[in-house]
Amino acid sequence: MEPESGLPPPRNPSQLSWPNLSRNLLLAYQSLGVVYGDLSTSPLYVYSSAFSGRLDEKESEETILGAFSLIFWTLTLIPLLKYIFIVLSADDNGGTFALYSLLCRHAKFSLLPNQQAADEELSTYKYGNAVHAVGSSPFKRFLEKHKKLRTVLLVVVLFGACMVIGDGVLTPAISGELLILACVILVGLFALQHFGTHKVAVMFAPIIIIWLISIFAVGLYNVIHWNPKVISAISPLYIIKYFRETGKTGWISLGGLLLCITGRYYSIFYVPNSITTEHFWVSSGTEAMFADLGHFTALSIRLAFTFFVYPCLVVQYMGQAAYLSKNLDKIPNSFYDSIPEPVFWPVFVVATLSAIVGSQAIITATFSIVKQCHSLGCFPRVKDTTLIGNAYGLACMTVMFITTFLMALIIIFVWYKSIFLAGAFLLFFLAIEGVYLSAAFIKVPQGGWVPLVLSSVFMVVMYIWHYGTRKKYNFDLHNKVSLRWLLGLGPSLGIVRVPGIGLIYSELATGVPAIFSHFVTNLPAFHKVLVFVCVKSVPVPYVSPEERFLIGRVCPRPYRMYRCIVRYGYKDVQRDDGDFENQLIQSIAEFIQMEAEEPQFSSSESSLDGRMAVISTRNVESNTNLIISVQEEDIGSSSSIQSSKSLTLQSLQSVFDEDNPVRRRQVRFQLPSDPGMDPAVREELMDLIQAKEAGIAYIMGHSYVKARRSSSFVKRFMIDILYSFLRKNCRGPSVALNIPHISLIEVGMIYYV
Repeated sequence: MEPESGLPPPRNPSQLSWPNLSRNLLLAYQSLGVVYGDLSTSPLYVYSSAFSGRLDEKESEETILGAFSLIFWTLTLIPLLKYIFIVLSADDNGGTFALYSLLCRHAKFSLLPNQQAADEELSTYKYGNAVHAVGSSPFKRFLEKHKKLRTVLLVVVLFGACMVIGDGVLTPAISGELLILACVILVGLFALQHFGTHKVAVMFAPIIIIWLISIFAVGLYNVIHWNPKVISAISPLYIIKYFRETGKTGWISLGGLLLCITGRYYSIFYVPNSITTEHFWVSSGTEAMFADLGHFTALSIRLAFTFFVYPCLVVQYMGQAAYLSKNLDKIPNSFYDSIPEPVFWPVFVVATLSAIVGSQAIITATFSIVKQCHSLGCFPRVKDTTLIGNAYGLACMTVMFITTFLMALIIIFVWYKSIFLAGAFLLFFLAIEGVYLSAAFIKVPQGGWVPLVLSSVFMVVMYIWHYGTRKKYNFDLHNKVSLRWLLGLGPSLGIVRVPGIGLIYSELATGVPAIFSHFVTNLPAFHKVLVFVCVKSVPVPYVSPEERFLIGRVCPRPYRMYRCIVRYGYKDVQRDDGDFENQLIQSIAEFIQMEAEEPQFSSSESSLDGRMAVISTRNVESNTNLIISVQEEDIGSSSSIQSSKSLTLQSLQSVFDEDNPVRRRQVRFQLPSDPGMDPAVREELMDLIQAKEAGIAYIMGHSYVKARRSSSFVKRFMIDILYSFLRKNCRGPSVALNIPHISLIEVGMIYYV
């Protein structure tokens, strides 16, 4: 499924058309199978969990109704009011890091200085009404000025993201004879992820729909049959009576009542009329609505929860309360005992299937969060894998707490509302969530420490990776090769320029990286056309193909040196469609002609670095400035690199192609017969086409990052041991960028940071 862009929900009538509404209804249907599986199964265990321990001594009709009142208002204030009506309005494709990226677009909070003014011109960059963005508040300037405060903000965001990831690390706390089957189910669920959210959602949605309808019907029956007066417990006065009756034990019970919004994956095994129910926990529920926003739209999630999930859950909890108020001895297995006997087994089967689906929400959220962290430079390049471990409501409540804090900043810096309004929002929800969080901390000795430990480990990994990446980038930034030195070398750069194109990969978005001097001094020859390629992530969810490429010139025209910045959003998928080289050549050709026709893009001979232009790359063949012929045949990658390799490498490539035939497009460029074309432009375009025909080589630096000898012990430990370990055991840049190994040239360099 194509995820939504990072634009705010449609507000004008033209966007609320029938096609748009029908699409959102379809997404609302699919979200039921991915987002709400865990939350919808919470009625299986909330009452039994809340009344475990000492609270069983306080069982009475008043405490049952008070517990329902707490559940009702918790569901109403946190999932419905906070998330559905407020947090989802900050629609940047969901998750803690999405809020952070939204903040970084409206304030200088990012610690990695790789953003450019051109990034702010992206169609998905601006959020809401940009008119209010004029000026800067003292609070904003204060945060931007102090790097330590921005570091604290990043750590808070990392901790929130790590809690979600740690929450996806589940270990079944079940008996030995059920362990193997539980592992099979979990492995099966994770294995389904490669089919994509769309197919998983279509598969699971009918199960959750049948389940919600079933529990709604059972709840309505129990209200009518056992105690219609339970409706009066909606009044918050029953909450006061509840705590007056239960005291400290009532506060402790909040850890169980919390599960109505966090969710817990219940075991598929239940023996009627016995106490051998087995279960294991997964805290996700409400936060999954926001973390999974990238897979759906805010409107679709609102529709599904407000008009279907929320009413079904409220009626079910109300029905259980009505049943328990007249059957206090049935609390340990309240849900199953409250089911009318004629429909018990059908509901039991649906409950079993729904419990299996329940863990899908946190799995989807985990994969989404890991990808966002990697795209924003806070997680190493690893394949998505998830282990299994214990988790409790503490994890999800902590994430909600952090989301509330970030939303307060969003209200100030993104929505440009009063700081007093943000403070009111912060105090109101922190007061509610703080009470639940304090009760959840009681679970730490009983196993709640596991998600804390896991989250701490993940946070250390993320912070060290981000710290090392930032230090390496700053080294490149402060040790750039002087363009005046390059100009002094002349167009030949003091070496032989051979036919072909050299793509020099660097993380720098401006200037020439220090490693280029190593290339010039260590390689006997260089390609006639050089392109500095920077593949970077920008703090937006998606970058459209029309805006992906930024093309500019390095040094004057005779040097044949260009810069290409390829921009991706943190939700974009970098597909290896085999067309990157053709898109790059076409984009450079577009830039050469644009530069000649439009003076604002021209780079004079004395310019050290020309301006950059956005070049559309949606369709290579759609441009008419070059004559393009396209063939499809079974070829390897050797057709694009022959002249820049030795006979030995060419023979190795031919053997590889025979064993690995692929279907690729062979694109050839030709100049049109235009007598009015500037001779200098024609010559440059001809050099580009001939270089492309000669072959393309990928040139990268194989960097080793080490701390300076004068560095502190902590810095040396982080860089020399931890960061180096992560770099050695993660996928290299060439693999992540899908660079053909046979056409890769690497030059080593040590970075002392």
